[in-house]
Amino acid sequence: MNQSRCLALTAVLLASCNPFRSPIKQRPVVEVSTADVNANARWNGSLTSPLSLLGAVQMKGSASMTPGSNMSKTAVNLSLSNASPGGVHPWQVHRGQCGADDGVFGPADAYHAIKIDDEGRASASATLPLSMPTTGLYYVSVGASAANAETIVACGNLAPPAR
Repeated sequence: MNQSRCLALTAVLLASCNPFRSPIKQRPVVEVSTADVNANARWNGSLTSPLSLLGAVQMKGSASMTPGSNMSKTAVNLSLSNASPGGVHPWQVHRGQCGADDGVFGPADAYHAIKIDDEGRASASATLPLSMPTTGLYYVSVGASAANAETIVACGNLAPPAR
């Protein structure tokens, strides 16, 4: 190695290992972001159409359940895609898992039907007057229509937050 390369390498090494720089004035190696305080309290799920509707309906979507504006509320968000444009579908969070319903979570009238746009997409939200659950089994179901709400066209189990 020639002398100029050796000097350049020595200068880089000395600059990066400056013994005169105070460790107190250095930025911390790890910084905690509080941008989304609900990230560690969010239940998430992916929705799909049941296999029994394969070829007829192929909805996809996602849902989340987070603490509401105060400790006595729960916020639920739903997003759907690949749905029939113009469709209007009832939806709810239930206790249990897809195919094993243990009842609606919160008042049924808190959930307003979701209307699909011209591109087959939609989103909806509901605020429930209940504290955010910390344990249990929950899922989101989407019904075929108001007249045929018992026919589920999309369903997804909600996974609890990682602890």
